[in-house]
Formats: sequence, structure tokens, C-alpha cells
Amino acid sequence: MKTARRIAALPPYLFAEIDRKVSERKAAGVDVISFGVGDPDLPTPGHIVEELARAAYDASTHQYPSYFGLPGFRQAIADFYARRFGVTLDPGTQVLPLIGSKEGIAHLPWAFVDPGDPVLVTEPGYPVYEVGTILAGGEPVHIPLRAEDGWFPRLETVDGAVADRAKILWLGYPANPTAAVASLEQLEQAVRFAADHEVLLAHDNAYSEITYDGFVAPSVLQVPGAVDTAVEFGSLSKIYNMTGWRIGWVVGNPEAIEALGRVKTNIDSGIFNAIQRAGMAALNGGMDHLPALLATYQRRRDRIMEVFWDAGWKVDAPKGALYVWLPTPAGESSVDFTARLLDDAGVVVAPGSGYGPSGEGYIRLSLTISDDRLEEGCERVRKALVGG
Repeated sequence: MKTARRIAALPPYLFAEIDRKVSERKAAGVDVISFGVGDPDLPTPGHIVEELARAAYDASTHQYPSYFGLPGFRQAIADFYARRFGVTLDPGTQVLPLIGSKEGIAHLPWAFVDPGDPVLVTEPGYPVYEVGTILAGGEPVHIPLRAEDGWFPRLETVDGAVADRAKILWLGYPANPTAAVASLEQLEQAVRFAADHEVLLAHDNAYSEITYDGFVAPSVLQVPGAVDTAVEFGSLSKIYNMTGWRIGWVVGNPEAIEALGRVKTNIDSGIFNAIQRAGMAALNGGMDHLPALLATYQRRRDRIMEVFWDAGWKVDAPKGALYVWLPTPAGESSVDFTARLLDDAGVVVAPGSGYGPSGEGYIRLSLTISDDRLEEGCERVRKALVGG
């Protein structure tokens, strides 16, 4: 049996590899503490769970859902954008619910990319930007991100001829894995670049509400004219602790929304209506849970930073997302440092090289583990790095 060439081109999915390593060590009797995967450990707010239960008992939700999502859920997304960003969206033509934003990110290239087309992939970044490109037969063109640039791309360095042929430019801020944030002015630069080269700008804004130290994340659609060239992905996963529910959206350019919707009508049957009704309860019910959630993540961020600062790391604390992104010791690769922390401390972190070539020399730690396990993990790391 011979698989397709596109499958041979796919790397093992990073988090599947992390799960495998954790399982191996646990089988060997090691008490492993994993900072590897960004899966919120705190529960979904109660009013959302209650609405799911009510909706699940409603027999009308048991049939096939609409391919394009419940009108009420599309309206709730549009209302969220109006309240949060001051952006007006037509819920009928500029909003498309997704089975989690990952699904839409993976499928967007199917709507725009022909075999051999370049796709501009900023890296280090969420691996699905590149994987979706490969599955669609496109050619990922890496745009390296650097610490000295605040992990934002220097778009002026992109080859103009390649940019003119490219179909999609991927951005995501607040960022996974770097936890970098972008200002509205920086997003304006990206919109101008996309317009100049007639490339679709796809902005991943799944962490829009997860920010610290007074920073407020913008939407790319706040940029005047962005709707002509951009779409933005959002999710309830991180904002409302709903990763397992698989519900998100894409908004923006109506032609792009229609094209992705056409792909989806041919490969899925939409989101369970009870989950969409719970999503409506989330977006329409406000964000009273958010201050406590952010305080928890910031306290965890600060504890991790304290350990590495005390061990000699000279880096700033991140202002967004659910991660701490740190350089490895001089001369030590990301895989080697990851292996050392696992061997010496029983702690799993994600190697930066799994997020693209420019992630080499870095590791990512997630803030989404319980306070007691995080504290124990921090103490183990401290002893492994400085002794005592």
C-alpha cells in the first residue's frame, strides 16, 4: 500500500509526539508534569454548560444542522465583533461558524490554493498553517520571525515576485507559540502588503481576549479596507475554556467566506445545534469570568518567569496568549533542552523547532496546568537549572 505524496510530506503532529513521550515516561513509572499542550484546565462557565444541557434535551437539535450555522449563532458572532472591536459584519455573508478554528484554518487553502501555489507562512507559528497548505498541494514559503522584531514579520523582505503569486498570508496575534502581540499599526502594514500583492490575509485571533499588563488585542478587521483582503479566525476554545466543544468561526471578506463555506458543505455537516446554542449563550452572556481567568494565567506566567529569571534568563514576560516562549541555553538545541528537562525534572515542554525552523533555540511552556502541578513543575525546573 502506498500513501499519497502529500502524506509523506507531513511531519508528525507536534502535540501527538508530545503525548507519545508523556505516555512512554508514565509507563516507565515517571511522574510527568506536562507544560506541553495549551488546553485550558479550568472549566467552561456554568451558564454555557447549562444551555448545552437544555439544548441537548430539545429534540429539534438532534437533526442535521445547517451547513452555514444557526442564524442566531452567526448573529452572536457579529454582535461580539461590534461590541469588542467596533466592526460591523453581515451575519449572512461575512460570518461562517466552524468546527473549531483549526478546521477552518486547515481547509482555507483548499478554497484558494492550486497545486504549486505559494503560501506565505510566518514561522515559528501554529503548525496547521503549513500543514493545510501541504494538504492542498501548495508550496509553503516561510517568512522567518525574529525576537529582535518582536516576532512580527518584516514583510518588506518578502520577494515581490513570490508575493505576487502567493494565495494566502498567514498571521496570528496574540501568537502561538511565541506569545507575541501585534499593534493595530502592525496589522495595518500587513493589510497594505496583502492589498498590494492581491493575497488573502488570514489572521488567527483565537487568543484575542487572553492578554496581560493592560494590552488589548486588536482585530485585523479594524483596519480600514481590511475586509477587501482579509479574513479572521476566532474561537470559543481559549476565551471560554471550550477546547473540547469544537466551535469557532471565520469572519471577513465575503468572497473568501463563501469559498470556504463551499468547501465545508462538501466535507462536513455543520456543528451540533446544541453546541451552537451554547455558543450563543457564551457570546451573548458577557465575559464575567474573564478577569479571574486572566488573573490565574498571569499569576502562572509570573511564576514561570520567576524561575527562569532566577536561573539567568534575560527575557520579558509575554503580553498575550497562554504560553511562555523562552530561549534555550547557548549551544543547546530545542530538542536537547527539552530532553534534558524531561530527564532531569520529569517536565515536558514543547521544542520550538516543532513550530518552524526559526523556532530552533526556543521552548514553549503552557500556562494551562493546575496551580499545584505548575508549582511542583516550576520547583523541579528550578532545581534542574540552578540546583538546591
